[in-house]
Amino acid sequence: DRLKNTYIDGLRNVINKKTGRIHSRFNQTIASTGRISSTEPNLQNIPIKTPEGRLIRKALLASDGYTLVDADYSQIELRVLASLAKDESMISAFENGLDIHRKTASEVFHTPYEEVTTELRSMAKAVNFGIVYGISDYGLSQNLNIPRKDAKTYIDNYLDHFQGIKNYMSEEVEVGKKLGYVETILHRRRYIPELKAKNFNIRSFGERVALNTPIQGSAADIIKIAMVGVYMQLKKRKMKSKLILQIHDELVVDAENSEIEDVRELMKNIMEKAVNTLVPLKVVMETCLLYTSPSPRDRGW
Repeated sequence: DRLKNTYIDGLRNVINKKTGRIHSRFNQTIASTGRISSTEPNLQNIPIKTPEGRLIRKALLASDGYTLVDADYSQIELRVLASLAKDESMISAFENGLDIHRKTASEVFHTPYEEVTTELRSMAKAVNFGIVYGISDYGLSQNLNIPRKDAKTYIDNYLDHFQGIKNYMSEEVEVGKKLGYVETILHRRRYIPELKAKNFNIRSFGERVALNTPIQGSAADIIKIAMVGVYMQLKKRKMKSKLILQIHDELVVDAENSEIEDVRELMKNIMEKAVNTLVPLKVVMETCLLYTSPSPRDRGW
């Protein structure tokens, strides 16, 4: 029912009569992290995990004579975290091309890197993103369906190994309490009055926001700079290709077929150099006629 009401009927209702295509609204000021959100329709949340959802994605196709070029930042939040925290171990893992979730699994579960199983990697991935989102041992235990005591051990092991991240987390919360706000990589502020609340739950929420905002907010800054850069270059070069979509950490260009290689090169160059970070930004690219690729959160994070 949700697929039919939200997407099949919903998409039909927003087809532009002049162009015969769908034009979403992108909002800058709704998400508190600074990320752009999409409405009428929400193109950032089209399902991919079910066969029916994948069929709906097939409605998103390139123009005649055009091909979709999709560029997605790889693990941008963890790269930002490593850069902000100046954590030598995580920076080294990225620089050496290691699988960051496998590396985390190796440290958290005290297992040799080569012997990390798919299950352990999956659990380590939950720990990595739990840290990014300021998760508690209770939250992690719920996510992984494990005892709370085990979840605490995993988080403790993580912070024992990634000392730079441990120090960064405590310092960032203190900065937030002292100044009343935290900042992104480009000094965009988010005020957090909850940090001074007497209520433990409200104060804990404030601490999670203080940890998460510089990471998610910086990722939002970076994709916006990249988006403007790609748009300006396409315009400056008088190219026929158009930037048509931004989804989380991903940009999609409707590329005129003779311009595909130029578009790929332009997007990769601009996106990877959008902001100087200690850990270099990396872009993964795909070219397709139908937009059937999964959202970045499902693509090997």
